[in-house]
Amino acid sequence: MFKDRMIVVGEKESFIVRVLIGKAQDSGIDCSFAPCSIDDINKKLDGVTLITLYMDDQSSSHEDVIHYLADTMEERSQQIILIGEQKDLQSISTHIPEHLIYSTFPRPVDNAAYLKAVTEYFEKERKGDFKKSILVVDDDPNYLGLVREWLKDTYKVFMANSGLQAIKWLGKNTVDLILLDHEMPVTSGPQVLEMLRSDDETKSIPVMFLTGKSDKESVMKVVSLKPEGYFLKNIKKEELLEKLNEFFILHSR
Repeated sequence: MFKDRMIVVGEKESFIVRVLIGKAQDSGIDCSFAPCSIDDINKKLDGVTLITLYMDDQSSSHEDVIHYLADTMEERSQQIILIGEQKDLQSISTHIPEHLIYSTFPRPVDNAAYLKAVTEYFEKERKGDFKKSILVVDDDPNYLGLVREWLKDTYKVFMANSGLQAIKWLGKNTVDLILLDHEMPVTSGPQVLEMLRSDDETKSIPVMFLTGKSDKESVMKVVSLKPEGYFLKNIKKEELLEKLNEFFILHSR
């Protein structure tokens, strides 16, 4: 069963921090306090997808904590809500990438608006709005189904069983990454890549090839087309997920 989990990070567990935590808990969210230190935050991160950083008048810069939060959220696909004085919000925003900041609130915080943002976040998460999207293109339905099963819990997965079907689908939709079979009948992977790169609407979508051939000549032929990468089709589930996670971290906006 899905469990909404978040932590509120602050210099101290003040009255207002306890109020924010209490309102979240009353809404069915598993919410707790974490002091503003790397060790204390690290102990509370399991299962957490949303972090609130509450900056009060006594807060020091804690640059080490801010850098740690930014790196950790990137790795774990978490987001953060910032609460503080305007100058503090502006300062922190320069250290945390924009795509990791879900919302910001000036102090004194509007409790109702904050709770609305928190509940909306978890509603979006349940619908998969924050998941990266991947289009898998392969003429083998069994392999398509296997890869979908591997990826569906982590990503929004779409499938196409031919190059032309992929091109048609991408005419109305977009994704964060395309996993493209190199060896397909009728319209091959390289031909699909060429069509994608020649269209302004699709040329910026990253493409990684899927190939069943591991000999040096075949691999060099794939690499020469300059995709963002390639995977051998005998790759294991854990390795594929790890490499995809690394790709999205390196190419995060």
